[in-house]
Amino acid sequence: MASKMMAKDVGKNVIRGLKKFEDIPGPPCWPLVGSALMYRFGDFKKTQYHEAIKDMYCKYGPLVKENIGGKIIVHVFDPEDIKTVYSYEGKYPVVPPLQETTQMYRAQKQMSLGLGNTNGEEWYKLRSNCIQKMLRPKEVAFHLPSVDKTAKMLTDRIQQGKNANDEMEELRIEIGKWSIENAANLVFDRQLDCLTTGSERESWARDMVEANAEIFKLSGDLKLSLPLYKYLSTPKWRKLVAAEDLFYSEAISLVDEALLRLTAGVEKGTLSPSQFYFLSYLISRESLDLKDVTVICLSLFTDGLSTTTPTLLFNLYALARNPEVQEKVFQEVEKNLPFSSPATVQALANLPYLKAFVKETFRMYPNGTEVSRYLEEDISLSGYQIPAGTHVDLNPSVHFMDPHLFPNPSKHSPERWLREDAEQNIHPYLLTPFGHGTRMCAGRRFAEQDLYVVIARIIARFKLSVPDEPALNQIYHTLLFPDTPLHIQFRSREEA
Repeated sequence: MASKMMAKDVGKNVIRGLKKFEDIPGPPCWPLVGSALMYRFGDFKKTQYHEAIKDMYCKYGPLVKENIGGKIIVHVFDPEDIKTVYSYEGKYPVVPPLQETTQMYRAQKQMSLGLGNTNGEEWYKLRSNCIQKMLRPKEVAFHLPSVDKTAKMLTDRIQQGKNANDEMEELRIEIGKWSIENAANLVFDRQLDCLTTGSERESWARDMVEANAEIFKLSGDLKLSLPLYKYLSTPKWRKLVAAEDLFYSEAISLVDEALLRLTAGVEKGTLSPSQFYFLSYLISRESLDLKDVTVICLSLFTDGLSTTTPTLLFNLYALARNPEVQEKVFQEVEKNLPFSSPATVQALANLPYLKAFVKETFRMYPNGTEVSRYLEEDISLSGYQIPAGTHVDLNPSVHFMDPHLFPNPSKHSPERWLREDAEQNIHPYLLTPFGHGTRMCAGRRFAEQDLYVVIARIIARFKLSVPDEPALNQIYHTLLFPDTPLHIQFRSREEA
């Protein structure tokens, strides 16, 4: 605490000799629209926003100021500057919404902004009352059996649904269904049978996955457009509202149904200690009312589908594209977590290469473009004075393919994260896919556990490959997704 206060005092003393905020370089800014026209008529489309950010870094340096439709954003690229931003965070770090459109929608519907977009004391109350069950390894491990069961269900689905070429034709949809099943087990203590062919929930799950994808696609598009939708009901805004209505009405119904089942079980005295493990804990918290519990449940249910789905797709693609790496992952899994053995905490602890593989995949295929904050006080970044209240986007991914930082950057090399000197050579604030500090992703440990288990189960059952075709690229839809459907072949190891 003392060192942090000293850092703040030093910052205030140095700040007098800094360059002005107005002098931060950036792309051309037009009246009213800012740089929004750049994404319509410039070198980069809206879906290439991540490439535009890299271009801004190359043109203007470690700090860039951009005005998007009247909203000023400072892009922060230097890992030391990113460290500085985090070091000045207080008890209640203030975040801009990942999706401003969703913030608008929820405000119009008089809904909570959710755990990820709420700020101040309200956010602190929600987070502090659920963090014990979300970040403590022992609590997260409680859900390992259901996570393992769902992962094996996905492998069954792949085995049954792949075509004559060993491909799962709608892999993105199936991965989305897997994500929904994981979230339903965690939050609602139930299996929805989204991965069961012919079940009532199969087509429902498809609609949910597609609606969620539409929300993220339209949100990213509108973020980089003229903000007419804020004043007029534009066609894209109406399309977004329709997708939000479908998705959130169904999600809220699931929360309500789970609460009714929990209440009925309590009244009848039929609940076992393992039932509604997460939900009953939330209900027991005196400082949370029913609305708070609903907010937390909705956040957990919806956030995983948005982030874990593309992350698993990229990991499967990386396995298929790198057979030598895939073989090393398989050998480690075969030794420590064979398909016939249950997933345990100890088994996952014995998978360092798989975990390094996942981390390397985050480097090659980052899941997003930025972590955002509103600064709580004046600070110094790259020699410029940045006033309190400024919206900063932390964009470290521009460095992920830098050969000076990552030798042979185009090679997928999990080994770079296993070397003893890795932590010394790679800046600790460079690759933080779940964020950092107090507002680090609350579902991080759930997401990591889900990924490790499902990758282990898939690689134990299938040998993955891809056709000889152009390499996969990423596309910006608020987060980063594969730009084309994945043609991954899943050859059963029993047949190989």
